[in-house]
Amino acid sequence: MATQLPASSSVIRDPLGDHLITPQNSALIVIDYQPAQVGAVRSMDRDLLLKNIVSTVKLARLFSVPIVHSTVNVKSGRGKPTVEPLAELLKDNPPVDRTTTNAWEDATFVGAVRATGRRKLILCALWTEICMAFPALDALREGYEVYPVVDAIGGTSLEAHRAGLERVLQAGAQPISWVSLASELQRDWARQETAAGIVEIVLTERLLKE
Repeated sequence: MATQLPASSSVIRDPLGDHLITPQNSALIVIDYQPAQVGAVRSMDRDLLLKNIVSTVKLARLFSVPIVHSTVNVKSGRGKPTVEPLAELLKDNPPVDRTTTNAWEDATFVGAVRATGRRKLILCALWTEICMAFPALDALREGYEVYPVVDAIGGTSLEAHRAGLERVLQAGAQPISWVSLASELQRDWARQETAAGIVEIVLTERLLKE
């Protein structure tokens, strides 16, 4: 991150056609951040994982990026709802509850993704090797661009996380981190309406605090 720059951009890029992620061409997908799934993550520190997914969702909200939120087996009683404080952040995005491990095999979920009208999917899911990898592979086959947020997802082992991530990268997914996502959405410090929010979410709350 850097200090604010003057509004000196010589070219205004099309926010819909831009090859990079913009608030106008992307959607955030959040899948299965539930107690059992979080508790079984072994590929990274779980507290850090939760901080990173919370920051990712805060970024989406700051830039008004559409969010599709999904859980598994809550209605059946086999699963618990989305963990706090993530659930509070997603209260305006009620989850699509599924029975399928692959969210892309749930018609309501796929309908919600398609309804966003966005072709770039910023993907966060637990676990990497299953609930991230399966819908990512299906979305890629349907022509979507998929961006796994590598430090906001986790697997049941480091090896499982790496294998799941590598599988989708070989299929064409493009990995990002939550901090790089913040910069890609903001892009120009002359965008005053979100500049203060970016500083708060990325620097004040996280990078300059930890």
